Amino acid sequence: MNPTIMKFGGTSLKDAGAFERVVSIVRSKLEVQPVLVVSAMSGVTDALLESVDLAAMGSRDEAAKLLDDHLERYVEVGRRFLLHEAQATIEATINDALREIAELWEAVETRSKHRAELRDVIVSYGERLSAALLAAVLRAGGLSAAYVDARRCIVTTADHGRAEPLIEETNRRTRAEIGPILSASSIPVLAGFIGASANGVTTTLGRGGSDYTAALIGAAINAREIQIWTDVSGVLTADPRVITEARTIPLMSYTEAAELAYFGAKVLHPKTIQPAVEQRIPVRICNSFSPEESGTLVGPEVATSDRTVKAIAHKRGVTTVQITSARMLGAYGFLNAIFDIFNRHRIVVDVVTTSEVSVSVSLDDASGLPVILGELKELGAVQVERDRAIICVVGEGLRGTPGIAARIFSCLTDINISLISQGASSINLTFIIEEDHLNEAVSRLHATFFESEREAASTGAVARP
Repeated sequence: MNPTIMKFGGTSLKDAGAFERVVSIVRSKLEVQPVLVVSAMSGVTDALLESVDLAAMGSRDEAAKLLDDHLERYVEVGRRFLLHEAQATIEATINDALREIAELWEAVETRSKHRAELRDVIVSYGERLSAALLAAVLRAGGLSAAYVDARRCIVTTADHGRAEPLIEETNRRTRAEIGPILSASSIPVLAGFIGASANGVTTTLGRGGSDYTAALIGAAINAREIQIWTDVSGVLTADPRVITEARTIPLMSYTEAAELAYFGAKVLHPKTIQPAVEQRIPVRICNSFSPEESGTLVGPEVATSDRTVKAIAHKRGVTTVQITSARMLGAYGFLNAIFDIFNRHRIVVDVVTTSEVSVSVSLDDASGLPVILGELKELGAVQVERDRAIICVVGEGLRGTPGIAARIFSCLTDINISLISQGASSINLTFIIEEDHLNEAVSRLHATFFESEREAASTGAVARP
């Protein structure tokens, strides 16, 4: 049987009670040969990053105080579950980590040219301690488990803070490290988010990278399934903070999940999908607080469903930029000139629409916009609108179902829509509105595509497509 990758996020490992739940879940999954990938305890990565900034300003004492409470949580878990010798070993590991971090803080202050490299090493301790601690707790619970240093598996470029995996070498090393542990019927436990360059220097994969680690490990060992254990019951029809009636989507295609990840859904990290897609490995999103629920299964095949729209995603804090010029009409290279400006200044463009004489784009991060406005104005008149929101309606059924756009916009007739984009994949329809109207718009759309269908099902009526 091919192994199952089980990735546990920070909220799933936030305290002793959470560790106890994870052990119970793993115990119930022994028949699927689990391989565990873990994040740092919730809040630890942010604290470690802040400690680097404090150290850079010479405030190492303040940095140490910042970490005290977080590291104490690791100690408390050890005291709760481990016997004397194992407990002493974990506490020694935590103390060694703090001593090493303190030495790295000193280097951060004095070696500014190497700060990105030092930051990766410091931040890696959160995941490394989680993995070592969970392996010890599993053993204390009578399960055979082995800590695996993920840096011996995930080989990356030397781009600190956003390293990219070197797939061939990662696959080879992962199989060499994990294979013997699985053959011995033991459970490998690895830290997510981290890797090492070819010369052994610690790197990180970027925020949310633990999901990416799980997918990379899964692809390397041909996993039967990749499970992402978090604090929600799968992918929901909308953000539950906006729609309290949002519910779990049982089945999704890779493409649907990727669109939702890109347009604001927080359950899946966008990079998670690609290694799974390439190996056609299903990804399941599960709730560690309600493990009996089946969650959402994301797979290579389009899920058979009578529901045209699968979910409604959104992003707040969006800025739109419109460049208008009669010179665009029939001209060559105008679009290239516009996007070359954004590219040179490393400003990420999200949604794009064009007409004969104008180009409109949306930006998630507009902090760099003032720098390029002068260059954009050389190409045409520029209009900037802030405090906008993107809404994205996603579903494989959008490909061939007539009337979807009419249903979407008919329930928003009194809300101004400033930009509309039909996704190239033909499974999303994206538009931009004023942020003040976001909650109302999402509520209406959810009622149109989900609540009306629920009412139709309960009465036996036939819902509209």
